[in-house]
Parts: sequence; structure tokens; C-alpha cells
Amino acid sequence: MTLQQLKYVIEVATRGSMNEAAKRLFISQPSLSNAIKDLEEELQITIFERTNKGIVLTKDGAEFLSYARQVVEQAALLESRYLNVKPAPQHFSVSAQHYAFAVSAFVELVNQYGHDEYELALRETKTYEVIEDVKHMYSEIGILYLNEFNAKVINRLLDDAGLQFTSLFVARPHIFISARNPLAKQPVVTIDQLDDYPFLCFDQGEFNSFHFSEEILSTLSHKKLIRVNDRATLFNLLIGLNGYTISTGVLSADLNGRDIIPVPLDCDESINVGWISHRNMPLSKLGTAYVEALKESVAKDYG
Repeated sequence: MTLQQLKYVIEVATRGSMNEAAKRLFISQPSLSNAIKDLEEELQITIFERTNKGIVLTKDGAEFLSYARQVVEQAALLESRYLNVKPAPQHFSVSAQHYAFAVSAFVELVNQYGHDEYELALRETKTYEVIEDVKHMYSEIGILYLNEFNAKVINRLLDDAGLQFTSLFVARPHIFISARNPLAKQPVVTIDQLDDYPFLCFDQGEFNSFHFSEEILSTLSHKKLIRVNDRATLFNLLIGLNGYTISTGVLSADLNGRDIIPVPLDCDESINVGWISHRNMPLSKLGTAYVEALKESVAKDYG
């Protein structure tokens, strides 16, 4: 069985005519017919039935055709990869909770390593989906946080998935608020001072457990609470409603401007932000570069 014979089968099936396929393949009709017969004899199946109305696939032929297409497509990828000068597109994907520094690092990665062609992905998503994305290798790296409250649950999920957590930095909690918020000039704010302001948090969908919350102190009750799905909406509501959210204090002025500011929160909690990856799998070149970009982004915006 040869690759050429597989191409013959695909062409005959596409044209529904041995004669028409032979014209497209620039060979004689008897040569094409003999090549198909030789293949059928080798495999001991009938691929095509010859009728008065033309050529039709048999049941075995339809199954064989599906495999033949896959083989020919893979061969085309190999030819493109090794016989053409044009480099193959670079591939890399990261999934993250909603952190501005993760976006800044992604921008830096593209600026440094982006060629003419690439297929990259940055998914800001829910906590559980960050873990699932890395587990199933939709993303090479995931970014999330651990603290005393959620560590047991998150670490169990990571262990079950064969993933490891590598700490990037440990931060004291801050609130993000509008620069025009009455609390903006405070050197530090307390939980009690936030009581009358709307609390904004990221919705976790069906996994809306306290342990999957992106905001610490998730078990606290709030008189005013708004759940959102994306960072842009949250930032708009911080400004428009004088709301607040709780995060790390790492905020990129280059990407987000100076309308949103961090203010330290008076509490004894800490936030250990890090990246997850498969335990026994080394990072790719772009994965390694992205981790370095993360470190630089955090150092620049948080110190």
C-alpha cells in the first residue's frame, strides 16, 4: 500500500468516476483502475462497486476512505513542516484567573517571540476551568492563587490531575477601587469601612464554591454584591458604582491606566499567586519565556 494509492482512492471517491479521476490525476484510466484493484486485493476488501451509474463506495470502502484521508492529511503536514522553508506557526496557550500582570506578560511574550505566524491563546477564566485546561493540555500553564482557606481543596485537585503549583509571589491583600473613590486617599482600609460600598467578584458558574473564589475572605457576607464575568466589566463598575474588589495589589498602569488604584486592606491574610503545569513535563520554550515575563511583570508593577 502506497501513499499514492491512498490519493487515488480519495480522488475517485470525490469524483464518483474512474475516468474523471484519471483526468484529474493525469494518468490513464486503465492505470488508475489497476492501481485500485491491486490495493483491494492487498487489503482483501472491495473499496468501490462498479455500477452502470458509476463508482460508489462500499461500506468497507467508506471506512477505509476515512483512514486514508487522515493519513494523506498527516503526510501533507509533514511535507509542509520539513520540505518547505516557511517556518511552522508557534503554539502556546495559558489559562488564568483575572490578573492584569498575566496579560502584561502575554503582551511581552508576543513582542519578543512572535514571528510572522503564531497561534497563541490567553484565557481569562474561572478557577476550576484553569485547572481543567491545564489538566487536559488545552493550556500549558495556568495561573491562580492559594491561601490558607482554599489550599487543601485546590491542592487535592492538582494532585489528582498530576499538576504542580509553583509560587510566583506572595502578596498582602489590597482592594482595587476607582481613583475617585472616597477611600482612595486612605493609606489602608478596614473591612468595616467597605461595608456601604458594592463588592464586585468574579462569577465561578457551577463551581461557585467559596474555595474557588478569586477573592479572599470569600465567606464574608456583603450588603451589596455584584458578580461579573470579565475584568473589563469589573473595572467599569469599580469606576461607575464606586465599588471595590479584593486582589493582590499588582496592577499594570501601562495597560489599565490610572483610573483604578490598589489600596492595602487591613487583614492578616496572604495571597500566594503562582502557575500550574504538568508535574513531569518540562515547559516549552514559549512556556519558559512566559514564566520569565510573568516575573518581570510582577517585579515592575509590585516590586
